[in-house]
Amino acid sequence: MHTGRGDAAQRAKTRARIPVAVDASDASCGFCVGPDFERFSQVDDVFSRSRYDPDVHTDKAETFYATYRRPLADWRAAKGYQQNDYAFRNATWHVADVFAEMYENDDRRDGFLDPLSMLRDGAAEQVDLGLPEQAAARIKHAAHAAGADLVGIAAYDDRWTYTERFSVQAGGPKPNDLPDGLDQVIVIGQAMDSTLIETAPSALSGAATGMGYSQDAVVLLTVAQYLRNLGYRAVPSMNDTALAVPYAIQAGLGEYGKHGLVITPEFGTSVRFGKIFTDAPLAHDRPISFGVREMCEICNACSKGCPSKAIPDGPPTTERHNRSNLVGVKKWTIDGERCFAYWTRINSDCSICVRVCPFTRDYTRRRNRAWLRLAGSRLRRLALSLDRREGRGARRQSDEWWPNA
Repeated sequence: MHTGRGDAAQRAKTRARIPVAVDASDASCGFCVGPDFERFSQVDDVFSRSRYDPDVHTDKAETFYATYRRPLADWRAAKGYQQNDYAFRNATWHVADVFAEMYENDDRRDGFLDPLSMLRDGAAEQVDLGLPEQAAARIKHAAHAAGADLVGIAAYDDRWTYTERFSVQAGGPKPNDLPDGLDQVIVIGQAMDSTLIETAPSALSGAATGMGYSQDAVVLLTVAQYLRNLGYRAVPSMNDTALAVPYAIQAGLGEYGKHGLVITPEFGTSVRFGKIFTDAPLAHDRPISFGVREMCEICNACSKGCPSKAIPDGPPTTERHNRSNLVGVKKWTIDGERCFAYWTRINSDCSICVRVCPFTRDYTRRRNRAWLRLAGSRLRRLALSLDRREGRGARRQSDEWWPNA
């Protein structure tokens, strides 16, 4: 499995060979927006609801959040849930937590409920970046140098902006005051360490998530400040402000999967996404297709592997499991309440669906690049059979991750 960033040249080589650009319609992106579509409020997000809604806000939810803030001497005897594992997981979240907690007294949680705000004033006048294609290439180059694993650019789409943000202090809505005129969205992808993901479910596998967020915060702030230094406005955003999955798809970084996540040709599902809203004139990327939808139609690895049965095994529908789902969108939809309830039972995020997804592979290896081409062809059933035969996606014991365990 890949261990995170891998070789940049090889990733570019993989992308050049496999994905096919498709029309930017909603259906090609893996979901179809109907006439009854309603924009989403962050108040209804399952993590927001875990703060105030009795259906989600339980004693187990309180304990779940507390485990990220205090040392645990002996929470469970099970492998992967011991103090050493929690100590590392919590450390990987530290950078993201510093920003999230910096302005809590002002009812802000930067990166999660509000945009990242630790930015300096920029230049008074805008620097000419040349043609939009040249400007996009420059921004992508800077983002990769700053640590981004994937970068794509899409047009701003009002449908994905939250109608309101969530206020922890009020336990309800607050305005989502994204400035007007930020009509470009730069989407940043951070690969997660798949050697950690292999241990899912465990506290140790949660370290992959934490490191993804912490790295994302650093890269987003760096690129946003770079844009501001050139005289452009830039608002760096992680989980706040707008839905990331549709933007990642529209920016050509991957396809939508049955588990509700984006699957990329470089890292499979093992990626986290952030975004920057800006007014810099940038050329847009196009959605891509490399066989994900067709593979998900015949694969049930994520739905079969999900311990909470939160991932249905069937065709895309407009069904809403609860208020944490979108209205008026035909797509594969997970039950966030069930998913989060399982997280609170194990006191860590899960990531089993990421681990078992057949696309989560090390694409710096030639055999896996060959598998990806097979998966995108009419021989995808053979590719799926080979994936299951080789046992890829099996859980790794957490004590095997640590040296000399």
